[in-house]
Amino acid sequence: METHPYWFFILAVVVACVAWTVTKEEIFREPREYCVNKSKTAGKIWKRKFFYVFTCEYCFSHYVTLLLLFITRYKLLYDDWVGYLIAGFTIIFVANVYMSLYNIIRIDLKKGKIMAEEEAEKLKNQQQKLY
Repeated sequence: METHPYWFFILAVVVACVAWTVTKEEIFREPREYCVNKSKTAGKIWKRKFFYVFTCEYCFSHYVTLLLLFITRYKLLYDDWVGYLIAGFTIIFVANVYMSLYNIIRIDLKKGKIMAEEEAEKLKNQQQKLY
């Protein structure tokens, strides 16, 4: 199967989706809270760092990328180990850009929702004063 250089954009979406879901979304809240606790209280530094990886989308994206490169055998520009290295850093970079943009969009949506709720509350209070 032939791979195209632009496929890293698609692979980066996969990395971003997995990294964001594990490190930020409600479905993994309990395991993430356990990891946060262990990353602060584990006795050995390697244990603290191990658990920290599951709390940081940037850090976790590196490991998701490694797994994805192992599964897909995707290489960028070169057909040897250099191709894996370039693909890995490219996918990590693009995935983190995607996550940053997603975070900005979410913040804007939350801000808009809060402003709409505040406006609705003001209108409700004004209507109550009229009656």
